[in-house]
Amino acid sequence: MNINEFIEELNKIGITLTDKQLDELNTYKEFLKEYNSHTNLTAITEDNEIYLKHFYDSLTLAKYVNLSNVNKMLDIGTGAGFPGMVIKIVFPNIDMYLMDSNNKKLDFLTQLSEKLGLTNVHMLHIRAEEYAKSNRESFDLVTSRAVAALPILTELALPLTKVDGKFVALKANAQDEIRLSKDIINKLNGNIDFIEEFTLPKLEDPRTIIVMSKKGHTSDLYPREYGKIKKEYDRLKK
Repeated sequence: MNINEFIEELNKIGITLTDKQLDELNTYKEFLKEYNSHTNLTAITEDNEIYLKHFYDSLTLAKYVNLSNVNKMLDIGTGAGFPGMVIKIVFPNIDMYLMDSNNKKLDFLTQLSEKLGLTNVHMLHIRAEEYAKSNRESFDLVTSRAVAALPILTELALPLTKVDGKFVALKANAQDEIRLSKDIINKLNGNIDFIEEFTLPKLEDPRTIIVMSKKGHTSDLYPREYGKIKKEYDRLKK
């Protein structure tokens, strides 16, 4: 996907980028490639693939969530900033929190944020279950892209989501994970609003977006320790 195709495909989902935003995304792309030459951030390093598999893929959730109404957002397992940093560039009024266990990736994002002159971007080098102990139900929107199985992500994300807020998971194939998530979603007072399956433009790569809403407060029993969450998921898979 070249830059013109990127712009055209975003127009189809209701996003029109300014010249400033296009320049910022270009800076992001070039800095990603430069930084990746000495620190492993991503296996995707060709310009066309960055525009498609990182930038466009990150912005697909704007088709399903009105990001203009989001004040405070958390991206769990953000990696090199996908989708959180891309969304911040295109929707700069969002107070953005980027969480990752890899401090080298957060260092990259800190430098990128400074390079772009972005404000209200917060780096969180902490596990989600630890962060939830003192930041419960703080976010209008929580996202996570290709980080862990959906039952695990759900237990980490929904306790951090405000009542009436949303958790959006960006996955590849996810039907089995969705089926295994129904019980924990109910326990956390969540609800699946809808599930959208599609393929990326120019490719047959499958994508699934799962949008959940938070219908009521989540018990303080959740999230459990990660080991317990993972053990429960392993049991469900059998």
